[in-house]
Amino acid sequence: MQVLETPLRDVKLIQPQRFGDSRGWFAEVFNQSTFAAAGLSTDFVQDNQSFSVKGVLRGLHYQLGKPQGKLVRVLSGHIWDVAVDLRRESPDFGKWAGFDLKAETSAEHLQLLWIPEGFAHGFLVLSDTAEVLYKTTNIYHPQGERSILWSDPTLAIDWPLGALNGISPSVSPKDALGKHFLEAEFPPVEVPHLV
Repeated sequence: MQVLETPLRDVKLIQPQRFGDSRGWFAEVFNQSTFAAAGLSTDFVQDNQSFSVKGVLRGLHYQLGKPQGKLVRVLSGHIWDVAVDLRRESPDFGKWAGFDLKAETSAEHLQLLWIPEGFAHGFLVLSDTAEVLYKTTNIYHPQGERSILWSDPTLAIDWPLGALNGISPSVSPKDALGKHFLEAEFPPVEVPHLV
């Protein structure tokens, strides 16, 4: 398994090794000891799966109180996945990165994206349909649910809208009411414990 650095500190692209022959392929996509050795989270408590049609834009989501780290994998289709660093103590605070994630084909690597706690997350479906599976490090906490507007001018995320061939992004009513970045409520700053 390869763990690749990304433009955002602590966000990682993970490429599991595939073993294949004429019958197909096999890959180990999660192994507790392998993830621990790579410095990644091993404590996942919930799996979520979504199915979306082309142009659906989900996000930018995050939780307060019970923040979620996410291990994202595309089961079918193609998405453009975005992570935004909301950790005020981070040198990358307010920065974003986008990732082309696709279901594995014979010509491409199988990829997963690790987004730790303290990040907002969203994605745009670029294929006709897409299924996305993500493991989370904490349970869904409705009271702590927050959303930043996908088109926020301060973040100025360069969504690949041209790939939609004139279709406007389809956003849920709840996500359409997301806060602007400058008005958002951010996770609390972590204070180091003295030993």
